[in-house]
Amino acid sequence: MGKAEYSYDLLVLGTGPSGNGAAMAAVKSGLNVGMVERHDMLGGNCAHKGTVPSKSLRHAVKQLIRYNSQKLFRSISEPRWLSYPDILEAASQVIPKQVDMYTRVYSRNRVTVHTGEASFVDNNTVRVELDDGAFEYIKAKNIIVATGSRPYRPDDVDFNHPRVYDSDTILQMNHTPRTMIIYGAGVIGSEYASIFSSLDIKVDLINGRDRLLSFLDDEISDALSYHLRNNGVTVRHCEEYEYVNVNDDGVQMHFKSGKHIRADVLLWCNGRTGNTEALNLESIGLEADHRGQLSVSERYQTSAENVYAVGDVIGWPSLASASSDQGRACARGICGQTVRFVSDAPTGIYTLPEISSIGKTERELTDAKVPYEVGRAFFKNTARAQISGEDVGMLKLLFHVDTLEILGIHCFGAEASEIIHIGQAIMSQEGEANSIKFFVKNTFNYPTMAEAYRIAALEGLNRANRF
Repeated sequence: MGKAEYSYDLLVLGTGPSGNGAAMAAVKSGLNVGMVERHDMLGGNCAHKGTVPSKSLRHAVKQLIRYNSQKLFRSISEPRWLSYPDILEAASQVIPKQVDMYTRVYSRNRVTVHTGEASFVDNNTVRVELDDGAFEYIKAKNIIVATGSRPYRPDDVDFNHPRVYDSDTILQMNHTPRTMIIYGAGVIGSEYASIFSSLDIKVDLINGRDRLLSFLDDEISDALSYHLRNNGVTVRHCEEYEYVNVNDDGVQMHFKSGKHIRADVLLWCNGRTGNTEALNLESIGLEADHRGQLSVSERYQTSAENVYAVGDVIGWPSLASASSDQGRACARGICGQTVRFVSDAPTGIYTLPEISSIGKTERELTDAKVPYEVGRAFFKNTARAQISGEDVGMLKLLFHVDTLEILGIHCFGAEASEIIHIGQAIMSQEGEANSIKFFVKNTFNYPTMAEAYRIAALEGLNRANRF
């Protein structure tokens, strides 16, 4: 087939958050930028199979919960049950909006997007195979790999069976199962456990460790465990599967502990793999690790000259927010500007209720022998939460006993991922400006969820006798 040739200052492989961040930062700095996207629609996995659709699904479920739980709506009708396909249809309406946004942004900024499968020829050349069998050769002074990740699939599980799903294909399930096994209790598994249990599906959540999301503050992890169980989720800790049997009647998972459980469907949420297998990395002297991820310097540079990598393809923290910042930082470095290695992104976990945190946990501070105190605000005691009916959860502040420096912020409850940024802004200040006293020296709107900072600060300072 025929071929076409193009040339750019920067070529970005992938149009997800990291690729978008890199492309926009580069084009605003005056570079001629091209992008390659393997799918027909822009936005990457984040817009089509990951963050956006799953959080839209969660929002639709939350609306249903609110309708069924508030007395106000009983004058309209009795509580309603909606099928998973009904909820999914409502959630999917946001995806075209994301695609349209990316399309307009790239068009307005004169960024050319090539659709096809990219593979390296050398450090400055990429071959793109098009759907019709033709191919393009694209040359660039610098290349950024922003190809994202996909769910890890072990070879001994039949993902072609209609009863077996991963976190991508679950968004195509066209029925509502009665029972579900979710294997993997990380962020994605925990989020889906809370979503499906809220649809009255009996969920078994299988965790390979002894507690949920062990990177969280223990008190927040315990709160998540309680609310999942309270919503009907059976959490099974310290279990590892031995093999899976699946047939037309259901799924049976056998564990190395000797136990086995049955369900209508299996949702596999145990790890992710970087999308690097088709890139022909050996042609530029690179090799991905066992998870398909690339190693980079603090400037996001690989060991191959002029080749960089950002986003999920380099591993932790694998957050859309961090990936976007990594892309921007990488492009800034290519343009000769300062580079920030993104390592301090807040955690956002969209369970029901949601979780967000930044900074140190109590366990980390205790192990480091840092003298700290705790201030808490329970949402049930705030007027705004009482008004909205979302009064489950709390805000927790950890601060140094002597300097009053804020060391960690942990939030569990409605709008946690929004609330966290107020504290983040104060934590980022230098010296005395980073102090828990900020929240008692400044007036907060009333009633607001943000007022929880003032309540937590007052409680913490009272504990520390530091008024």
